[in-house]
Amino acid sequence: MILRNSFYTINTQTGSPMQLKAGIHIDPEHDIFRGHFPGQPVVPGVCMVQIVKELLEQQTGRRLLFRKGHQLKFLQLLIPAAADEIEVNLAWKEEDGQYPCTADFKRNGEAIFKLSGLFTVSV
Repeated sequence: MILRNSFYTINTQTGSPMQLKAGIHIDPEHDIFRGHFPGQPVVPGVCMVQIVKELLEQQTGRRLLFRKGHQLKFLQLLIPAAADEIEVNLAWKEEDGQYPCTADFKRNGEAIFKLSGLFTVSV
């Protein structure tokens, strides 16, 4: 895991087969924000995709690659704050080593990010 337990931590997690709901906290003091952007931190979109990948890897027990983004929507800036918890929802299928996945991030019930994409097993 590249970002887990440094850039973000998982506070809560519930799931059922091929679905996950997690509450995460993003560290507003992480080094990434020195460059993105100094004095006005914004979570990079690539970090949101990486969080989805890491959570999906944790659930499937497989190393995955983000192969294709059918749809990625950044609906609001995700500005990290000490007290904020971000709700992450994932749903996926397994089809011959491929994992079609949908995900969204919400803060206080408001959508921040939506993803529909394909992950494949990394060799």
